[in-house]
Amino acid sequence: MQRIDVRDATDPRLEDYRDLTDVALRRRIEPAGGLYIAESAKVIGRALAAGHRPRSVLVQEKWIDDLVPLLAQHPTVPVYVVEADLAERLTGYAVHRGALAAMHRPEMPPLRDVLREARLVVVLEEIVDHTNVGAIFRACAGLGADAVLVSPRCADPLYRRSVRVSMGTVFQVPWTRLPDWDQTRSILHEEGFQIAALALREDAVSLDDFEPASRVALLLGAEGDGLTPKALATADTVVTIPMAGGVDSLNVAAASAVALWALRHPRSAE
Repeated sequence: MQRIDVRDATDPRLEDYRDLTDVALRRRIEPAGGLYIAESAKVIGRALAAGHRPRSVLVQEKWIDDLVPLLAQHPTVPVYVVEADLAERLTGYAVHRGALAAMHRPEMPPLRDVLREARLVVVLEEIVDHTNVGAIFRACAGLGADAVLVSPRCADPLYRRSVRVSMGTVFQVPWTRLPDWDQTRSILHEEGFQIAALALREDAVSLDDFEPASRVALLLGAEGDGLTPKALATADTVVTIPMAGGVDSLNVAAASAVALWALRHPRSAE
């Protein structure tokens, strides 16, 4: 391990970790620089297992032993060892999990490659909350979705909070960015997918009564506004979750889990 002890928060070698709470700044810097931040030894381990390459690691002394086996195949990667207060001043928040890694972003795979072996995919349109995006990825991993497709304006699945909330499953579930809706609909139909939009609408089919095709693309929209008219026009079917108690809807991450459970394969023991 290439250990480097750092005592100065202004050290230019730590630039990748500076002001990580500024979402707008990270949106500008990370895609342009080809980087994302993985937080905690568990998440770093999952990123490495997925074949992602680390550029550097920032770690507190007491967490070093957790990183040694993870970085065995990356002996030249600099490991910056800092005190907890320096890490907080540098990043802008308390790094409770002790370790951060600046990772090189992998190239986005072509849409058709992601769809090739998939039966059930989740499509996220303009969901800008990183926590929701991470939670949806975790639901997809745990409930059997084969891939996630994200619209151009959807929050970045590799943003630090998305990765953390997903517990690293953003590295496990295949995903890619979508073209415009017209192209997306054409490709999904050419690949044999039934497009089902999860939304509140009078003509919606209850999830209990929905009869899925062999391949389904489930569309989910942002909190509040839901799916845009363009996305809804893309759908073959609009589906709604039957609710009780005067509640008309769920948080989008919770709704994704309910729908994925209902669409799992096999759907039931019957």
